[in-house]
Amino acid sequence: MKKKCAEILDFESETCDSSECPLWINFKKDCNCINVSIKKHGNLTLQQVGERMGVSHVRIKQIQDKALKKLKKCSKI
Repeated sequence: MKKKCAEILDFESETCDSSECPLWINFKKDCNCINVSIKKHGNLTLQQVGERMGVSHVRIKQIQDKALKKLKKCSKI
């Protein structure tokens, strides 16, 4: 079984170069892996998510609100 990036990367010295991975982010401080980011920092604030995604925290909030609205709509069906 193939190990996940977060299990095999040395958090201090390695970065993941597999940009085809759905968990890859362009954020070298967290080894370019969202799993490593969560493992190192726990829950992320909107500001932290924005830094990792290259957008403002306001845009992240807009995306979050839209996703929650869709989930609420689906749960009513």
